[in-house]
Amino acid sequence: MSDASPTLDALGAETRPKNAPYRVLLASLIGTTIEFFDFYIYATAAVLVFPTLFFPGADPMTALLASFATFSIAFFARPLGALVFGHFGDRIGRKATLVAALLTMGISTVIIGLLPSYAQIGVVAPLLLALCRFGQGFGLGGEWGGAVLLATENAPPGKRSWYGMFPQLGAPVGLFLSSGFFWVLLHFIDQEALLSWGWRLPFLSSIILIGLGLWVRLSISETPEFAKAVEKDERAAVPAADIFRNHKRSLFLGTFVALVTFVLFYICTAWLLSYNVQVIEIPFLDALRIQIFGALVFAVSIVIAGRVADRTGRFKFLLVVTALIGLFSFSLASLLESGVAGVYAFVAVGMFLMGQTYGVIGAALAAPFPTNVRYTGSSLTFNFAGIFGASLAPYIATWLQSTYGMAYVGYYLLVAAIITVACILAMGPKKV
Repeated sequence: MSDASPTLDALGAETRPKNAPYRVLLASLIGTTIEFFDFYIYATAAVLVFPTLFFPGADPMTALLASFATFSIAFFARPLGALVFGHFGDRIGRKATLVAALLTMGISTVIIGLLPSYAQIGVVAPLLLALCRFGQGFGLGGEWGGAVLLATENAPPGKRSWYGMFPQLGAPVGLFLSSGFFWVLLHFIDQEALLSWGWRLPFLSSIILIGLGLWVRLSISETPEFAKAVEKDERAAVPAADIFRNHKRSLFLGTFVALVTFVLFYICTAWLLSYNVQVIEIPFLDALRIQIFGALVFAVSIVIAGRVADRTGRFKFLLVVTALIGLFSFSLASLLESGVAGVYAFVAVGMFLMGQTYGVIGAALAAPFPTNVRYTGSSLTFNFAGIFGASLAPYIATWLQSTYGMAYVGYYLLVAAIITVACILAMGPKKV
């Protein structure tokens, strides 16, 4: 690829009108909605059908843990996706890279819906499932950072948290759609049909969403900040090398600033779904209804966070919210061991706090990096946080609860909150 920089006119900055706010925000929202829909249908299937279809012959807990192990693969693929897509996002532009990331994630998801089961091809089946899960993570590793930059680099002064909230809103929307899809599906088919063919439908439906996402993404122009970087020939030759050479501190601290965000989310979603179904034996439809309720609380909270954080400042806002998550961890055991009403209370508080931290974390992780390496830097930070905070969270929480008791799941969340507070303070208000 040539290093020659195109002119502003070649990029269209002079010949094309500036992106309309609604178009930018829709493009950032629709892409992350699709990506997280794909991600969450896997998480739901990992609890509902994959232990039976891809890991038969083991006792239920062992099969569930094996299913969660394949779930974690995507988080280890995400930093690799961040490196690859981040490189091209910082070299050739946000728009084209976002389209490629969307296709990578979407195609991997559709293929999962076509996979044969263990009964049909034996041990090759879980290996193919793991490979497709890797593809999902690889695509999402490049999607998130670009979507956040698409929003924040088009934001007017004083509204970066508000604009940065829109790609984050794709997470609860995707969770709502994925849980809702399975909830509706189970109203029309029985368990036998679900295991035979019904589970494939959510994965295959991603084809429709991919087409919608591509249509929206291809209709926007490059971000003004990237266009200026091209005009001034400020692009880094190898963005990842620049990050590890000049921005190691921001990368390290940012990773753990986002730690509690990931731990809280996957405790409140993937792990809680398995706990509700496997341990306290809530009917699966009711367990999905709880997830749908959580997604609605999550979405409302994200919108509130985007407004409030621009007024208070992200630094103070994240400190307060993380401290509240730490306090919330002490109530985890008592709420979840007090029946269905307690589970709803846990979800209401947990997902509200989740929306508060997640709503501003995108803008916070992008802030420390200059434009020429921001795609790579913010993507790596977010996805390294996914490894430490999310990849094994359902597995760890399941193991802690079954081995030591529910209180230890709360301690796990508390430790994550303490680490995050320390890293927010170390990063300081000018970098968050």
